[in-house]
Amino acid sequence: MIIFVFLSLFAVTVNCIFYDSYTGNVISKDEVKQHDKANNTFWCVGEFEPCDPNEGRRVDGSCNNLQHPTRGASHTPFVRVLPAVYDKDFEPKTTKSGNAMPTPRYLRTSLWSVGKVSSQLFTQLAIHDFVFMSADVVSLHDTVKYILWKPYCCTAKGKTDRDCVQNKIPDDDPVHRFSDIRCLNMTRPESFQSTGCVKNGTVPERIVSSTPLIDLSMIYGSVLKSLLANGRLFKGGLLKYENSNGRIWPPSTKSQANLCFLNDKPRETRCHATPDIGSNTLASVNLMSIWFWRHHNFIAEQLAKINPCWDDNTLFNTARDINIAVALQIYLYELLPLFLGRDNLVRDGVLSPSFGYRDAYNPEILPQVSLEYPFVLRWLHSVQEGTLKMYDTKGYYLKQYPIVNLTLRTGFFDVDNNIDYITQGAFRQGSANIDHTADPDIVDIGLGPHQRASDLMTNDISKNRYFGFQPYVKYHEFCFGKTIKKWGDLEGVIDPERIEILKDLYEDVEDMDLLAGIWVERRIKGGFVPPTFYCLVVEQLVRNIVSDRHWYESSKRPNAFSLQQLFEIRKASIARILCDVGDKVTEIQPQAFLRPHSRNRISRCENIPGIDFTAWKDFKCNEQYTWQLVNE
Repeated sequence: MIIFVFLSLFAVTVNCIFYDSYTGNVISKDEVKQHDKANNTFWCVGEFEPCDPNEGRRVDGSCNNLQHPTRGASHTPFVRVLPAVYDKDFEPKTTKSGNAMPTPRYLRTSLWSVGKVSSQLFTQLAIHDFVFMSADVVSLHDTVKYILWKPYCCTAKGKTDRDCVQNKIPDDDPVHRFSDIRCLNMTRPESFQSTGCVKNGTVPERIVSSTPLIDLSMIYGSVLKSLLANGRLFKGGLLKYENSNGRIWPPSTKSQANLCFLNDKPRETRCHATPDIGSNTLASVNLMSIWFWRHHNFIAEQLAKINPCWDDNTLFNTARDINIAVALQIYLYELLPLFLGRDNLVRDGVLSPSFGYRDAYNPEILPQVSLEYPFVLRWLHSVQEGTLKMYDTKGYYLKQYPIVNLTLRTGFFDVDNNIDYITQGAFRQGSANIDHTADPDIVDIGLGPHQRASDLMTNDISKNRYFGFQPYVKYHEFCFGKTIKKWGDLEGVIDPERIEILKDLYEDVEDMDLLAGIWVERRIKGGFVPPTFYCLVVEQLVRNIVSDRHWYESSKRPNAFSLQQLFEIRKASIARILCDVGDKVTEIQPQAFLRPHSRNRISRCENIPGIDFTAWKDFKCNEQYTWQLVNE
């Protein structure tokens, strides 16, 4: 019998230890009271049970590293690939000469054309998964801050609020010169300093609200109490669920304030009460969360059939373990090779060249996420299609809807069979093409009705500066060892016509923003992404593999998969998940991140291979169950 020890999922809180979230040091109860008095305990204090080296992955991420129990938990610091650089008082840096940098909106409109060009290669589903997996390790509170908490930053009040950032729009802006809009709303990043955990006067360090390792925080949350209260059914290893109009959904909540407040009532009422409300955010995150929520229960049901005497805890923890492994397998081995190149990823240690175990854990590397990793993933805004196209089960186009109007609007999926049609569209519709053309909804609407006007890519450049990233040339040197001192040094890295545009925008090549450089780089050999994007993504993925004590490919982790079980995990695909839990999906192309073509034809689901859960068959359990039946 396989014995699973996941004490942290159901143990009663006893003998908890308090830690400073920023330093990771143990603190006293008196120090906790000081934070209580300052009303910042939520951000500044971590409360964890003592570590047990034999327990599995904790929901809150603690004890992943036994020597540094808080690293890997939520509300802990990012790590930086390169040290921060700011002007005085931690304002965004100026140019080398001391002048102001070019405005973010002007940069964006100078470097990007606007229009709709669909990819003939990648599907919208690929972008959905990218967004979903990035949401697992990022902090969405910055966006919530300027949407809900401080929506006034472009007003007179915003000029006196240090939290506010006013992204100026030039008078000759190609879009807004026809309107009176001269500002795009944004706020400064939430940091340990802004929340009072650390005194001001030090480099602002952003807070990770999720756990920094990929563990499906959107499904299971990052707080044990939330999972117990809002997630688990405590029956058959299942997550709570609702059945509405023949469809299975995560449980809903009546309290929708700040969660789904764009629901078009009275028709749209669904708002998910998932453990940390992570699946009520962006449309892509919401859609993928519904599927992986269902997938947990699908796995638990298969395990219960195979091992009828397993109790609820064993079923739940095993299903969670498999669900996380499947998400990682699909992200690393199915999605990323299409964009970053399989040979590149094998060479750089992201992918294992064999189907067997990979034991790379190094306790000297802390389980943290680099600030650069989720930031450079913002490059994907340039390949996001602003329109969700909907199809029926036969592939006939029905209608479309702006994806930007679905932020904080979960209820839309539960009316008019929309989730059926959006699911079909996910693997039929192309993403935006990888070129220098951005979708107009992404750059001129951005957050839909939440703001009068919003340009996601302009805000990305602005955040580049408020995060204190060093210039592009420093990251290029870090990645490739090449020092860039003059514009001519960029030959072969950036096309000549783009270099000419950059010369007009920046005083000096060493002033160039990290993201601006990534925007204009040529594609990496063997892939479709910019080289510096590739470098910083791979840097983090390798950190994940070596710092995660519970990495799914390891033979030495607590409750490790058997080799046969790992072989089954290797069969996972996004197509199989949609066949198992997608709404009315009876046929799909095997490589669903790629558009259907002659070598990737849409096939019936019975022809799409999947996991054989008999690899988890517990023979002792079945012997016991048979003995009980005979004696009854």
